[in-house]
Amino acid sequence: MTERDRKPFLYVVVCAAGVAADVGELIEAAQRRGWAVGVIATPTAATDGFFDVVAVETLTGRPVRARSRRPGEPRPFPAPDAVIVAPATFNTLNKWAAGIADTLALGTLCEAHGLGVPIGVLPCVGDALAAHPAHRESLARLRAMGVRFGTPDAAAFPWERALDLVERPGQDRSHPTVGPTSMPPVNTS
Repeated sequence: MTERDRKPFLYVVVCAAGVAADVGELIEAAQRRGWAVGVIATPTAATDGFFDVVAVETLTGRPVRARSRRPGEPRPFPAPDAVIVAPATFNTLNKWAAGIADTLALGTLCEAHGLGVPIGVLPCVGDALAAHPAHRESLARLRAMGVRFGTPDAAAFPWERALDLVERPGQDRSHPTVGPTSMPPVNTS
């Protein structure tokens, strides 16, 4: 298969929030739109039952990643054409904006920005935490970095709308034209 023949690859970064249990909705919507998907979870999301890891691995055909690769381990995902963070928690958004890369998920987000990969975010932050000044400052910094934010819906988490944040209107998703066409792979070590 040539580079032109492969499906565009989407990283879905999942944080520890109750709505993460439904992340399969995003994965299935992305696959219907022609994306191949790999999931990177925060350690708490992956190990504390926030979503069904086995079901997600079955949907994607790939392992859920929550830790860095060991030396000599192959890269389980190709470089991303886009990244979606959903649900994005207070902790992850603030650490990412500060450049803290102490987990695979955060390191991936910090690098994706530096590589010019389109990033969409669906926040899942309660009103009390959203009122914190550090959170408002973090959102402003991430927006200034070009990160695109979806608006939470009171009735239902807007999983499929996350894709609209990283896709170009009318784009042909049969080949990877979402982000830069020539970029080095993300160091997902």
